[in-house]
Amino acid sequence: MILVGNAVLSDDLKEHFFVCNLEKCKGACCVEGDAGAPLEDDETKILEEIYPKVKKYITEEGRKVIEEQGTWVIDKDGDKGTPTIGDNRECAYAIIDEKGTLKCGIEEAHINGDIDYKKPISCHLYPVRVTKYDEYDALNYDRWDICSPACGLGKELNVPIYKFVKDALIRKYGEAWYEELVRDIEG
Repeated sequence: MILVGNAVLSDDLKEHFFVCNLEKCKGACCVEGDAGAPLEDDETKILEEIYPKVKKYITEEGRKVIEEQGTWVIDKDGDKGTPTIGDNRECAYAIIDEKGTLKCGIEEAHINGDIDYKKPISCHLYPVRVTKYDEYDALNYDRWDICSPACGLGKELNVPIYKFVKDALIRKYGEAWYEELVRDIEG
């Protein structure tokens, strides 16, 4: 385990490799699973505020679900998350590009300069999942067979998980925190 500030990180984040390989997985993480993307408390308000600018980027089906259920929902476990289309199918914010790859409509709005918010931090951090406890955050590698191509590409490119999610970790914990993490791992 690696301890940095109030976060405990699994050694998996330095020992395993990962680089998303959208050509192979087609964005399966936006459609697989039993709920939408987990959201932090402050993100629910952000989604409510940005939705008018994001809705032009998402599918008609996604807009319909959001207009019926809201920009965020409480899932079956009582956690906040993005709504899903149908019976826990794809995230309502997901879009499909010309190659049949699922992407994030929120992120597209960000790329095009319509909003400052990139996407939910849980999506940005993936394959790292954060579990919040009273005194600390636990960061663990979420192994999933749909990400096998990402593991292979990460190994081929020699990119450990903590480097793959660098921008997301900095977004969540700050630049100084990430620099301390790198010092702890790389010595």
